[in-house]
Amino acid sequence: MFDKIALALLIIGGLNWGLVGIFSFDLVAWLFGGTGAIISRIVYVAVALAAIWCITLLFRNERVSASARG
Repeated sequence: MFDKIALALLIIGGLNWGLVGIFSFDLVAWLFGGTGAIISRIVYVAVALAAIWCITLLFRNERVSASARG
């Protein structure tokens, strides 16, 4: 469950950075009242924590069951 939440937050963060890079438009800041607004900062921190969580995905050894492989 945490993996999917973290992935969703990373997608939001990635799309936001794409908008910043291409159009110089920060959607999170626009939605929540600027980069210094407390809600914007919470979103930025949540995305950062999600990125830290997803680092663990690189080092997990999850075996795929025979039924899942087809």
